[in-house]
Amino acid sequence: MISREEITCIGHFNKTHGINGEISATINSPLNVMDDCKCLVCNIDGIFVPFFPSNVRQKTSESMLITIDGITNETEAEMLVNKDIFVLTSDYASKVKDDDEVPVDFFVGFDTLVNDELHGKVTNIDDSTANVLFVITLDDEKELLVPAVDQFISEIDIDKRFISFDIPQELLEL
Repeated sequence: MISREEITCIGHFNKTHGINGEISATINSPLNVMDDCKCLVCNIDGIFVPFFPSNVRQKTSESMLITIDGITNETEAEMLVNKDIFVLTSDYASKVKDDDEVPVDFFVGFDTLVNDELHGKVTNIDDSTANVLFVITLDDEKELLVPAVDQFISEIDIDKRFISFDIPQELLEL
């Protein structure tokens, strides 16, 4: 079974395209993430389900047309409309270069160190407001909300799935 910590959101399916099951998708990551991707994952009724792309072609600089194995008509493709698209984080990390911007969702599941003293894990992303926040569950089960901005991140190690934060003490006390 695929867990939330194993996947990274890269975009969402918009609408069906034609009558043969092709689906238009907006991708908010570098488009090369789709190259040789093992599978695309969608949340279907609370379960992360893998889908295997048989054809992917670029439509615009931010969108693609995707054909999925086993989906052969517009009716079958409708089940994916408005669903977020995830890829396996291991596939994503192998395609992203250091200078590429990655979606903040990529860091869910990363171990953390806050101000060289608090250990935890990024368990979620709160993007309900304009200020996107990392939700960090500390080892003592307390939750810490940290703004997802470069100035608070002191180190990222993608291979070790680790982020070190250096944040003002005032934010820890909120």
